[in-house]
Amino acid sequence: MGATEVITQQQSTWSPYDNNGGTCVAIAGANYCVIAADRRMSTGYSILTRDYSKICKLADKCVLASSGFQADIKALQKNLSARHLIYQHQHNKQMSCPAMAQLLSNTLYYKRFFPYYSFNVLGGLDSEGKGCVYTYDAVGSYERVGYGSQGTGSTLMMPVLDNQLKSPSPLLLPAKDATTPLSESEAVDLVKDIFASATERDIYTGDGLEIVVVNAEGIRREEIMELRKD
Repeated sequence: MGATEVITQQQSTWSPYDNNGGTCVAIAGANYCVIAADRRMSTGYSILTRDYSKICKLADKCVLASSGFQADIKALQKNLSARHLIYQHQHNKQMSCPAMAQLLSNTLYYKRFFPYYSFNVLGGLDSEGKGCVYTYDAVGSYERVGYGSQGTGSTLMMPVLDNQLKSPSPLLLPAKDATTPLSESEAVDLVKDIFASATERDIYTGDGLEIVVVNAEGIRREEIMELRKD
């Protein structure tokens, strides 16, 4: 009797999501906010492009940086831009950064049963001219912090940011609506250092670093610094 040949069928499962990697960081100061993100977009072990911006201007004093599934992120950015345009026509002014933060939370929560696969850091200036940073999960839970990071390299960056910026506290908690004690140039230098370090350990972060600074003069693109390309 011949041996029975067993044929194993492997069924591949399709997912509507992909994680295109990358890391975003924001640091708030007394009168500025620094937002930065790398330029690499990848899928699995393949790099799709080495020159992709993860930073989007939403208002004159409000910038969004996002990592995750870039198709969902583009849809989210278009949604927010359209809602902001309607707001400007109705109120004859732009949204403040705290108002945009609430709008982003509401938008993410509205899609909670089929979420935007995006992890966001919103940075800018509040109505008093102070720097503010808001971090989010995929379904809209958010908080205002002095600094934050999202993306594949965030677990490498947050310990360094905590060490450099977190105020000593008996409860080990940051103060509410915290701002960091750094000057604007010191914050930019810190961002460069932590990205250079994280790029050594995270294969999804690299190629280039885009830095945007928001202050009383408006939004300016600080520079694009080269990172590791392997």
